[in-house]
Amino acid sequence: MDSSKRNKSIYIDTEALSTLALVQAGLLSPLDKLMNEKEAKEADETKFYKGVPFPFAFLLAPTGERNSKTLKTLKQGDRVDLINYDKKVGELIVDETFQIDPQQRLHNIYGTSDPSHPGVKNTIVRLGEIAVSGEYTVEYPLITDNIKRIKSMITKTGAKFVSSIMLAANPFNRAHERMIRQAISDSDLLIIFLRKPFTSEGLRYDIRHNALTTFADNFLPRNKVLIIPFENSYIFAGYNELILDAILAKNYGCNQLVVGKNHGGLGLYYDKNRLSSIFDHCKNIDIDIKTVDEYVYCDMCKTLVSTQTCPHGQHHHVHYHSESIMKLIQAGLIPPSILVRKEVSANILAALFPERFENLQEMHYSLMPGSGLLEQQSEEQFYLNLIELYQTSSLT
Repeated sequence: MDSSKRNKSIYIDTEALSTLALVQAGLLSPLDKLMNEKEAKEADETKFYKGVPFPFAFLLAPTGERNSKTLKTLKQGDRVDLINYDKKVGELIVDETFQIDPQQRLHNIYGTSDPSHPGVKNTIVRLGEIAVSGEYTVEYPLITDNIKRIKSMITKTGAKFVSSIMLAANPFNRAHERMIRQAISDSDLLIIFLRKPFTSEGLRYDIRHNALTTFADNFLPRNKVLIIPFENSYIFAGYNELILDAILAKNYGCNQLVVGKNHGGLGLYYDKNRLSSIFDHCKNIDIDIKTVDEYVYCDMCKTLVSTQTCPHGQHHHVHYHSESIMKLIQAGLIPPSILVRKEVSANILAALFPERFENLQEMHYSLMPGSGLLEQQSEEQFYLNLIELYQTSSLT
């Protein structure tokens, strides 16, 4: 799209563009447009939109002096270009503009407007005080490609019951593996939506994607799982995340959303200590919500177990705490294989610390047993062989 000089312009970031594209594609249905002032107020007050749970108003209120000046001049019927990084990516026909309270908007999304909250901190800098509503069109190929891939996989496999998991895999660990295997065993097809954040926290997305793909390609039936990039915009980052995840999964064609019982969003829906209140709140979304137990490694059972079924106490349990595992990886240390599968660890470390070792081939032949043939070894293979040495037990 080439920008037209006749139209006024609103500048949006890629996060806003991605979210607009989700709605345009019907993936947050029944939401199908930007809400006007009346609809926005009703959604914020009732937490419903067209009879379906929707936790807050869907608005476009971009920040910036240029946008503010433009928004103040818009009239009903004006055609506006949507610009992303100096490229026209869509058009909007103005219905109305109206004032919003950014602090209240933040509270509606995150449950707080405290600037120390990481979500609030990231969102407040991109939130203006004037919202615009109206019909719009945008171009964003990633969403279209996701829809085609899922439909194609369902058709190819003939899947009748499709499960889904929203996963950050930051980093991917053994508890994730167990959750995935359980979901596969209960369905014809599992869609793993790998969250792709617009922030740079944790491992790069390509590293997380490659780690998950390494596991899926080598240890899962290929016709039973599909990994889909899910750009995790700020509307999915608040305490209402679970509701929006359910809506998205349903509109992608999934019959079930699998959620760990330690998911932060579940706590919001406790009603007189009834965990099932999440099901009550999502009953109009037309998707099953299945909760699975938290998994730990028990040094008595010598395997991964559910905290609900293991008879041994907490002092025997190794927990899959993502932040702690991440600290090991970021320090360049190989996590124990009970935490992260060795193939995944090798994949992550080789990508995170490229060309880490001088004279890698010499180190490899000096330290590792081999076949006697001189073969070029990759950094990933070096880590795999090093892990094998760590697991040698005769001298321990």
